[in-house]
Amino acid sequence: MATTLHTLHLTTSPSFKSQPKPKKLQNLHPNTPQLKPHFSSRRLSSTSINAYKVVIEHNNKSTELEVEPDETILSKALDSGLEVPYDCNLGVCMTCPARLLDGKVDQSDGMLSDDVIERGYALMCVSYPKSDCHVRIIPEEELLSLQLATAND
Repeated sequence: MATTLHTLHLTTSPSFKSQPKPKKLQNLHPNTPQLKPHFSSRRLSSTSINAYKVVIEHNNKSTELEVEPDETILSKALDSGLEVPYDCNLGVCMTCPARLLDGKVDQSDGMLSDDVIERGYALMCVSYPKSDCHVRIIPEEELLSLQLATAND
């Protein structure tokens, strides 16, 4: 049985030169519909992409942050240098609990039961602001006991 050997030759790629801008498609054919870029995010509002004011109470101190609709309150808090409790960043471990004192958040990615959410609790790692908010970080045990109690109902 004969074995064939192949040789691979590598060459450098040619240098790229600046190309002239292409003509707009609308000039090519008058009946061609114009395509517009479409950006979507399930959290971004179609009417506004302004940041919300979020006040975080932690260790007897209040901090006001500007949080974009597509970022979590926890990520903004950490980026701002706040030392707040967290672990999994997935909404399952319940290490970043907070009491939502005012405002609305989307925490549909988290695992809290609806009745616990209705009582004003949130997990900061999956809480995306839907309005200006005021949250107080609470001990993990407070939320765990409530979540376990409602799971038995």
